[in-house]
Amino acid sequence: MSRKNNSAGILAGLLAGAAVGVVMGLLYAPEEGKETRKKIKKKAEDIKDQANEQYHKTSEKVKEQYGNVSDQVKDKYNTISSQVKDTANNIASSVKEGYDKYKDQMVSKATDVVKDVETELDGMK
Repeated sequence: MSRKNNSAGILAGLLAGAAVGVVMGLLYAPEEGKETRKKIKKKAEDIKDQANEQYHKTSEKVKEQYGNVSDQVKDKYNTISSQVKDTANNIASSVKEGYDKYKDQMVSKATDVVKDVETELDGMK
């Protein structure tokens, strides 16, 4: 089993070495190497330009999406904020109405008790 692994490793090394040799030969061959290097350089520049173009397209899409999401969040915030303020105002109004109602009732009852006490005191004289 280890002999198979050794053979596979040696074969992979030979193939990798051959590939490197072919590439180096193409790059440094007299006339054809210059042309090959020019082609590789041109291809690298094309790939760089495509990457820059894709980056700018993606960047614009992200900015647009950010703007859309930002607007939606602001709208939701304003809506929720308005609803919370309305609800708080309604609760405050209800509490005040309840307080005023029970305050008036308590004043009325207290007045009645005072009158009853005064009547009883007058009757005792």
